[in-house]
Amino acid sequence: MKIVCRCEDITEEDIINTIRKYNVQTLVELKQLLRLGMGPCQGRTCLPIAARILAKETGKSVEEIMAPMARPPVIPTPLWLVSEDDEK
Repeated sequence: MKIVCRCEDITEEDIINTIRKYNVQTLVELKQLLRLGMGPCQGRTCLPIAARILAKETGKSVEEIMAPMARPPVIPTPLWLVSEDDEK
């Protein structure tokens, strides 16, 4: 049994079974279904490995699978709003 995500204790077999059962096409779907990459390391190790597994299972390239997933804020927030100091 190969552990892919140590933080969430997810194996290669878990990933493959989930991809096949739910016809997963993206890393976002895997994250939602398995909590992949949601642990303390935030996917630094497991997401690239999972992307290779997903690419192999779907026939897509790793580049397609690893498309940027970051979502910036819709409206930029001034840092002073979230700091402890109330002054601008």
